[in-house]
Amino acid sequence: MIYGHDPRTGQTVGDALPETDTAGVDLVVSAAAAAGQAWRATPAAERAQALEAVADALAAHVDELWQLADQETALGEVRLRGEVARTAGQFRLFAEVIRDGGYLEAIIDHADGSLTPPRPDVRRMKHALPGVVAVFAASNFPFAFSVAGGDTASALAAGCAVVVKAHPGHPNTSERVAKIVREALPYPDLLGLVQGMGAGADLVQHPLVVAAGFTGSVAGGKAIQQLIDERETPIPFYGELGSINPVVVLPSAPVDKVAAGFAGSLTLGVGQFCTNPGLMFVPEGDELRKAIVEAVEGTSGGPMLAERIRDGYLGAVDRLGELRLLAEGKAGEGSWAVTPKVFTADLDTFAEKLPEIGEECFGPASIVVTYREVGELRAVLERLDGSLTATVHGTDPDEAGEVAEVLGRKAGRLIWNGWPTGVAVCWAMHHGGPWPSATTASTSVGATAIERWLAPTAYQDWPEALLPDELKEGNPLGIPRRVDGRLQLGG
Repeated sequence: MIYGHDPRTGQTVGDALPETDTAGVDLVVSAAAAAGQAWRATPAAERAQALEAVADALAAHVDELWQLADQETALGEVRLRGEVARTAGQFRLFAEVIRDGGYLEAIIDHADGSLTPPRPDVRRMKHALPGVVAVFAASNFPFAFSVAGGDTASALAAGCAVVVKAHPGHPNTSERVAKIVREALPYPDLLGLVQGMGAGADLVQHPLVVAAGFTGSVAGGKAIQQLIDERETPIPFYGELGSINPVVVLPSAPVDKVAAGFAGSLTLGVGQFCTNPGLMFVPEGDELRKAIVEAVEGTSGGPMLAERIRDGYLGAVDRLGELRLLAEGKAGEGSWAVTPKVFTADLDTFAEKLPEIGEECFGPASIVVTYREVGELRAVLERLDGSLTATVHGTDPDEAGEVAEVLGRKAGRLIWNGWPTGVAVCWAMHHGGPWPSATTASTSVGATAIERWLAPTAYQDWPEALLPDELKEGNPLGIPRRVDGRLQLGG
């Protein structure tokens, strides 16, 4: 059986839920695949209406949902209400995406016999993957990266059915969200839910599953990839894994603003963000370090989401303990509580301890590395693993110099005078990065996340009557298309 736990007390909460066995996984996936056939053929306008119905349903149940999730996560009313709103917003965004039609990348090249060799009539667009998408829910966002999270919203928008492997950190919340979403969909079996580690393995190896999305640890991502490698038919795996999110503070950056922002970002949600600033390079000198100490000492810890996550944090802090402790916050309260800690080293010492010292510590811990000259940073930054984000603080863009160029190759999102925690859900957002932050160049947040669940088809000299509406000559849906090399906005 699977039990939810209150991180503040460690006690079980909610109902005891059975683990889904192999036969149960097959039933859920098969039902989703059957529903997915009708969903894939549903016009985009109708799919958009269904996504908006899901958004409305989630928003209507926010009072119930935040309280249920708080019992299993201790994240609090403000955070959880905001996350439900974000989750509903993701569904509304993807309704806009599929109404727009640009995500299909429709292209028409008319026949041209004057070319050598002659060109036939070729038309191309993207379609939903023909099968079920497996989604592995994350621990740290019980709504926005879980059952109704971005992977689910984008896959449903593309036209795929989804089966989610619930995270054991919030099993009852997962069950309730799944029920709410199903009731809002035209085909309830479009969203399936399974519980238990064994169910996750069965899910990703099921022959009707055509792709998988995962947010979690590097070890977890590697385990799923190994299961995929054992399949007779390979499938794409979109994993968001570990990230240290380096921050470079230039000499011109304002001291107080940097220190306060760093402390707030570091301890937000007890540091349980994939975009947590786990490494910060600062100029030598006492002023900024003193400000950092003061800011961090003014923070408090709290309970982590699960005992396993708490134990992982404590183990990582022990690893960082070979460095000098610069500052720590107040001890948190609760059975799984931890204390924020910031360690420090000079640039040479940090470089000597790479790569191990540069691994992610999931939680409110970070390393502050001091440097003498900005030009010294390039060689060390080159040795860092890939990250979801990289941040630069300063007042003169020219001062960034080579730093910006290196970070541009090391991260998927570059931030100027801001902090990486908090990811806007919008058309332009990219939430991914080089390994080990992600397994591919795709994003898990924002409009282009839909690309994960699509594949192109080209139609050569295909009869007009058999063409999809998106590729018919008169453009009956009015979508953006590239015709004979020129972009036409449609409408």
